[in-house]
Amino acid sequence: MTSSSILVVQLVSNRARQLADACATRGFETSFASNGATALEAALTNVPDVMVAAADLDLIEAETLVEILRANPRTQGVRFLFLGHSPLGREPQGRNSAGSFFDDSLPLSASAEEIALRIEAILAQRKRIDAVDREAEAEQAVQGKLSQIPLTDLLQLFHMNQRTGTIELTRQEGGAQGEHGALVLREGNLIQATVGRVEGEKALFRLLAWRDGGFAFRPGTVTMAPRITTPTRALLMEALRQLDEWDQLKGSLPAPSARVRMIVPREELPNAVHPVTQELLDLLEHDDRVGELMDRSAFPDYQVLRTLQALSDRGIVQLRREPAYGEAGRSDALFEPAQQQRLREWLQSGRPRGAPAREAKLLLAAADASVAREFVRLLAALPGFRLEPGFRNEQIRQDDLATLGRLDVDDSVGIQLLHVPTAKRFEACWPVLAQGSLGTILLMDSPQREGEERLRPLVERIRTQRADARIFHVFMLPKGEKLAAAELQPSLGLLDQASVFLLPLEGDRDPVTLLRAVFARILP
Repeated sequence: MTSSSILVVQLVSNRARQLADACATRGFETSFASNGATALEAALTNVPDVMVAAADLDLIEAETLVEILRANPRTQGVRFLFLGHSPLGREPQGRNSAGSFFDDSLPLSASAEEIALRIEAILAQRKRIDAVDREAEAEQAVQGKLSQIPLTDLLQLFHMNQRTGTIELTRQEGGAQGEHGALVLREGNLIQATVGRVEGEKALFRLLAWRDGGFAFRPGTVTMAPRITTPTRALLMEALRQLDEWDQLKGSLPAPSARVRMIVPREELPNAVHPVTQELLDLLEHDDRVGELMDRSAFPDYQVLRTLQALSDRGIVQLRREPAYGEAGRSDALFEPAQQQRLREWLQSGRPRGAPAREAKLLLAAADASVAREFVRLLAALPGFRLEPGFRNEQIRQDDLATLGRLDVDDSVGIQLLHVPTAKRFEACWPVLAQGSLGTILLMDSPQREGEERLRPLVERIRTQRADARIFHVFMLPKGEKLAAAELQPSLGLLDQASVFLLPLEGDRDPVTLLRAVFARILP
């Protein structure tokens, strides 16, 4: 079997040697280029499987290099792993590139072992995608799981190779009724998308948010008139932007099963309102369920939900949660089967060497010990949460470095919650504890600078060592305090690239429901 070839571009000699050693232990062959121009020549002579390159290339810019190689049929399958900021100026987030969703990035400080692990993941993904493409090229029906091949990658693949046919999509979460969707392509271009009663670009954006489920590509002639006319690549880039915004906000947004009731009479509202708000106010005269409003609105789902939450925060409407379809007879399990499967796959493929295979780790750091105690009090209400005996009376101190408890995900997999002290004398422990974790929850009781300053050293030290560390902000709101996640963004510097959740200690919203949203976002 031919070994995979890795081309390393513009890395200092000692890092390049370390990476070559890490690749050699995995059976990869490594070659080197000193700048963008020599990398182009080397790639055209001996096509590599993966190119590992500094984002700031000399002589030929990284973006230009990718465009040249993507335009050549012989080299269009090369995968790129950039070190540092992405060539398009975006921060490293794991799925960005100049020219392809197949490419990836890591912080410039990533170790040789981390880079080699990411190369393994890229090659494994390429193997799955190439198998799909071979079957599609042979005019065969192709089936697979979205957890293994994201839909954005499938569409990018079929777009590059100008496939014609239909991608049929299905998923079923917990006891809910199954969902079905379809994407129609003609010579690689998206011309229609449907899911439920929604079609067109709105349906595409909704389908691209599916992280679980199955797909089946069925090649064949397509004769329908295009319903989608926007260029496919522009659509996919816009979809990723919307997904990024959705991921930032969804923990604090209403559920599709919630109902909406107007509190303020329509005639008392100003006439000049935002188009999304105007449309929703019109729709509320006929429908009161959030899911119905999402389906009937012409605007993207995340805009609809964000607007509804803003109207609720302003006291114009009232949101009331009701059981979703299929929830009435279900168990009170915190996690859906698809979420359980994602965590099991993450533990098997992404855990550090020597870590237990059935236990994930999640860090908690609080601006004040009283906030940690309140959070643990809410955790105690979750199904499957077991508090450590030493904390049964919620005696958590600011300097405690200890496991607070375990949250069962299913019968065999769980999440350990580890309380991390914020005192500077624990500084050396922070990046070590963050290694291999699901992320770090920062607990605060209000958006005050004092709390942020207490947490800042921990965040900065973790991100210095691990720039891709996942950070989640949880604000415990006292009784009567109302705050929208969007209001926090301008005031707190720590919120950059972090998810924000608001947990009212008293109020109409069920804390278990809110915590369910928090942990759904934290899972890989």
